[in-house]
Amino acid sequence: MIPRLSPDRRVTVVVVHHNRPDSVADTVEAYLSQPDTERVIVVDNGSEPDGIRALDDIDSSVDVIRTGANLGFGPGANVGLRRWLRSGGGEWVAVTPHDSMPKPDTIAMILDAVQDRSDVGLVSADVGDGLRPVIDPFLGSIGATPRLERGFDPSDYPHGTFMMARRRCLEEIGLFDERYFAYCEEADLGLRATEAGWRCGVVRGALVSNPGMSSPVELVAYLQLRNTLLMLREHFGRRNVAFRAAIAVVQLPVGMVRPSARGLHWSPRGRLKALRDHFLHRYGPPPPDIAANHVDGWKSAGDRSFIDHGPPQPG
Repeated sequence: MIPRLSPDRRVTVVVVHHNRPDSVADTVEAYLSQPDTERVIVVDNGSEPDGIRALDDIDSSVDVIRTGANLGFGPGANVGLRRWLRSGGGEWVAVTPHDSMPKPDTIAMILDAVQDRSDVGLVSADVGDGLRPVIDPFLGSIGATPRLERGFDPSDYPHGTFMMARRRCLEEIGLFDERYFAYCEEADLGLRATEAGWRCGVVRGALVSNPGMSSPVELVAYLQLRNTLLMLREHFGRRNVAFRAAIAVVQLPVGMVRPSARGLHWSPRGRLKALRDHFLHRYGPPPPDIAANHVDGWKSAGDRSFIDHGPPQPG
């Protein structure tokens, strides 16, 4: 039996926070209560005063980093990951948004599942959606049927709702690609890990939830399509991008007349701007003509556009 908090069971949890005073303290406490948590780092992504005040009430042992701006989920997580990498310590780091809620044994179950799998570089909790994260070379991130009901289930990438990374893996492949800003950055990381010889997976039964998920649809549609095209180009080539872009174009008139064909996040305007910006090689933060429409949404407590990282849906 491996002793608790031996080097290969010491986990640092990086919580990316943006304007969620109603949930961030509960999320931090939930991770501090996990037996294998060594420390928690909260990266505040430019919260307004209420969100900042909420951080004053969390446990004094928590390391709080204030970026002063909404950098996006991946870039915000990188701030915490770099601090962890510099500080030494345990073998594993976790990344999660400000309102995730794990079961009391989630981290322990993940560690138990990978303790004899030294080639696993990225692993995530089970979000309870009954899907396995896979990447289709022509469509992008999709959900497939799980291979088992409990234990380590190999996947192409980890869920961003709660994912863990091995120190050696990140030292080899690097951190999140900040061009993605939000959405698909965990899929890109999974592909890079696989290309470097590491394995990814989901631990079935190690549960985590997102009780407060909501997003501006146009912004989600924009980021998902733009970033999917970026990921396909970087890992599979321009022919695959052309195929995926053609599907997006065809879906626009079809969706206008057939609501059942619209998919999960339907916004013709968001998708057209995603196509425009991909082919103009514009990445990073959303452009002003998307951002201006969602200023209030970004500031609201319910905004999840930079935080929600379940598997993107094609379409």
